[in-house]
Amino acid sequence: MQHRLSNRISGIEKSATYDIFDMVRNLRTQGASILDLGGGEPDFSTPPHITEAAVAALSEGFTHYTPSRGIPELLEALSEKLAKDNGIHAEAVSDIIVTPSAKHALYICFLSVLDPGDEILVPTPSWVSYGAMAQLAGARPVPVPLAADQGFRLSRDRLERQVSGATKAIVVNTPNNPTGHVLDEDEARDIAEFAAAHDLFVISDEIYEKIRYGGARHLSPASLPSCADRTLTVNGFSKGYAMTGWRLGYVAGPAGVIGDVLKAQQHTVGCAGSFVQRGALAALTGPQEPVQDMADEYAARRKLVVDGLNALPGVSCSAPGGAFYAFADIRGTGFDDSAEFATWLLTTAGVAVTPGTAFGPGGEGHVRLSFATSRDVIEQALDRVGAALAARS
Repeated sequence: MQHRLSNRISGIEKSATYDIFDMVRNLRTQGASILDLGGGEPDFSTPPHITEAAVAALSEGFTHYTPSRGIPELLEALSEKLAKDNGIHAEAVSDIIVTPSAKHALYICFLSVLDPGDEILVPTPSWVSYGAMAQLAGARPVPVPLAADQGFRLSRDRLERQVSGATKAIVVNTPNNPTGHVLDEDEARDIAEFAAAHDLFVISDEIYEKIRYGGARHLSPASLPSCADRTLTVNGFSKGYAMTGWRLGYVAGPAGVIGDVLKAQQHTVGCAGSFVQRGALAALTGPQEPVQDMADEYAARRKLVVDGLNALPGVSCSAPGGAFYAFADIRGTGFDDSAEFATWLLTTAGVAVTPGTAFGPGGEGHVRLSFATSRDVIEQALDRVGAALAARS
């Protein structure tokens, strides 16, 4: 029998970041010494008070379905968080959905907003899954290339160059993966005015909100009055609270839109895990010192990796304003192809990084290095990269 898969599946590539994760795991299984700077997972354990809340929920039998939107007490806590931290007014009973991961929240937003034939603007370099999600919804992702020499800033002019009559939405990521750029007030205003002028949805991915440096302010597009009624704000617990394996996120937006997004939730996963939501409630309402402690450690690692990269021959790297990635320019090393450089680095030095081409136009000539790992691993990796580059010259 000849199996014929859907065009929507056969037309997309596998996740580049998961490919690297699997490659590292396989090489380690074979006995290779691999230092992994390719992944996007905090190396910290989830703070104990969060884990204890989930364990208590399990022990008391809180293991059944919950309302599809989420448990009421978590929705209330999220409503308060959004008002306090983001300047977003979101009613607990109508404007928020708790989802099994921020990734699922993004996917059901794409499914709900986009029709086949629609276009969505994706400022690039960008996270690897935005384009694939758009394609799975039958839409066409349209890159909006950003320039490294301008700090990967977004502008109204760049957006206007790519908009068409088929454009339905724009996706924004702040702080950005992979560049670490944090949206500023001028950019946010440009996005809001552009979206209003063309009557577009804004899907704002803010999963790295808690990880910022040098006093960088987090600005949610939905906090701007002209953007509030057209924006779906996506966030979660994976990065800031070191809860990647818990798979819990949320989306907030106008009640009428969220009511339709809820349909996609109900007909796919139904609801997020019950006891996991109890853990999230503890994360929001419990002590926040662990979050700040992790952010402080990331800041120290950021300096270590940026200084180390800039000391390497042919490599340059600007300090990211947020997230836990360094997006290094490797064009001075003699490599024109970032994928070739990443393969060479893995096989020659045993260091895994993500090629910039994985993140779309604007990524070529760069590699992403994660510093969500220990200082010792970072130092060893930089030593290996330096030795490999020296041997090649």
